[in-house]
Amino acid sequence: MTSAPGPDSASNTASSRRNFLTATAGIAAGLLPATLSAEEPAMPSVSTRPKCLFFDVNETLLDLDAMKQSVAAALGGRPDLLPLWFTTMLQHSLVATVGDHYEDFGVIGAATLQMVARNQGMVLSDDAAKQALAPIRSLPAHPDVRPALEQLKEAGYRMVTLTNSSQAGVDAQMKNAGLTDLFEDRLSVEDVQMFKPHSHVYKWASRKMNVPPEDCMLIAAHGWDIAGALWAGWRGAFVARPGAQLYPLAKQPEINKPDMQQVAAELLQLGGECCS
Repeated sequence: MTSAPGPDSASNTASSRRNFLTATAGIAAGLLPATLSAEEPAMPSVSTRPKCLFFDVNETLLDLDAMKQSVAAALGGRPDLLPLWFTTMLQHSLVATVGDHYEDFGVIGAATLQMVARNQGMVLSDDAAKQALAPIRSLPAHPDVRPALEQLKEAGYRMVTLTNSSQAGVDAQMKNAGLTDLFEDRLSVEDVQMFKPHSHVYKWASRKMNVPPEDCMLIAAHGWDIAGALWAGWRGAFVARPGAQLYPLAKQPEINKPDMQQVAAELLQLGGECCS
């Protein structure tokens, strides 16, 4: 006959269960994603100047309103379809990158504009789609851009543009916006044949400018662009223009301001040499 467990045995069993539950809770807590926290992630604090500033172009530097109007007109006067078109264009630029089949960003833009139109029961010819995107080469700079860039240039910062547009496209954009004189170089993903936010783009750009990734900073008004740069080991400054949002699952940039002049003010406060 088996004897009943004594008090010491019961006590040991209870203690073992408590220890197991405590250990399990600790493991579970470590596995829970950080995004379940109710607290906003803190911006990292960095006090040294980056060696080179890389600026996104469309929406970050240039005001897209003129092109938004022409695209909305091509879509039957439907400005509400603009976000759908842009996300469709971005989606298929990533399809081209992952599929190793590069196409000019403007070509993808026209093709995806036709896709959006078709889903709305509209037929948009090749020429009509291209004409809708034509204003992109003559967009004006946002009012806050040139004063901010002039301050940064005067402070000795190296500055280049880094865009998903073609080389001919960004050259025309900077000339027509009157910004060419402020940049050391104008980089296009055309050279590397893949689109941001692929990490290879940022790594290529840092090599091109002969600057280590940790000394590069992307300044952009797109959360996906900032995420890609940070994941590639760069630093980031987010220009929180209306409607722009950071990606919650990515690292947070050290600067997050609503316009370029406030971003520049933060950069001008950083210590150390900026352009060795």
